[in-house]
Amino acid sequence: MAIEVRIPTILRTYTDGQKAVEGSGNTLTELFADLETRHAGIQARIVDEGKLRRFVNVYLNDEDVRFIDGIDTKLSDGDTVTILPAVAGGMR
Repeated sequence: MAIEVRIPTILRTYTDGQKAVEGSGNTLTELFADLETRHAGIQARIVDEGKLRRFVNVYLNDEDVRFIDGIDTKLSDGDTVTILPAVAGGMR
């Protein structure tokens, strides 16, 4: 099963600069574990204690997984997963 994972700039050091990588898994948990086997260190930047990190947003085909099943969200062949770190700040 092939899943496209879009990687934000801040995490591309783990993917040798690649904007997108391919992974596999039946759930996001399995997908992130699969990515870790080829891109060591990336999983810890996305997941903490079995849950998505608070300031990391993950989208499955443009839908926020926090409103589906979170890290247990089921995946299908051809899905696209986008990882976006939350951005804070602004002008004072």
